[in-house]
This record gives sequence, structure tokens and C-alpha cells, in this order.
Amino acid sequence: MLRHVVLWKLTAEDAATRLADSATIARELQALVPLVPQIQALTVATDATGWDGNWDVVLTVDCADEDALRGYVEHPEHRRAAAIVRQLVSARAVVDYPV
Repeated sequence: MLRHVVLWKLTAEDAATRLADSATIARELQALVPLVPQIQALTVATDATGWDGNWDVVLTVDCADEDALRGYVEHPEHRRAAAIVRQLVSARAVVDYPV
């Protein structure tokens, strides 16, 4: 199994907008679970502390292997959700590792 971890920094500076943007990201990504067959597990969470230096939102997706991960990333529904997420974030970090 391969775990895909993505971290985002949000663009919004005020707390209300950051909260709304985090909710939008979570809603869009969680909606992928029944639509993208390569997803074995998916979790979206927001930073609980707001400490300086912390990233704002994290996504973990488990896929069977690299081919399944590629299928997830290239799936039209993922591309649609990713376009929405890109509008809300200023930075992104990714790590893929076997579990």
C-alpha cells in the first residue's frame, strides 16, 4: 500500500475565511471517496493549534500501489477538486511512502 500525504498553507489571513476554506477543501476531497475507486482510505484534517510554522490542512490517501495512486491523481473528479483547492492555497508539500 502507498500513502499519499499532502500539506497545504491557506492563502486567507483572517480566521473566518481560513475556517471556511478549510471546510471547502475537506468537503471537496471527502466527496471523492465514493467516486474514485483507487481510494482505499482518505482523511482530511485541519491544524488544531494554529501555531506559527504549522501547515493548515493535511490530506492522507491510501492506495494499493503507485499505479492506483496515479489513477487517483489523474481521475477527472480529483482534477476537479484539485482545481478548487489550488485557488485557496499558497503552498503545497507532498510525500508518498509505503505502509
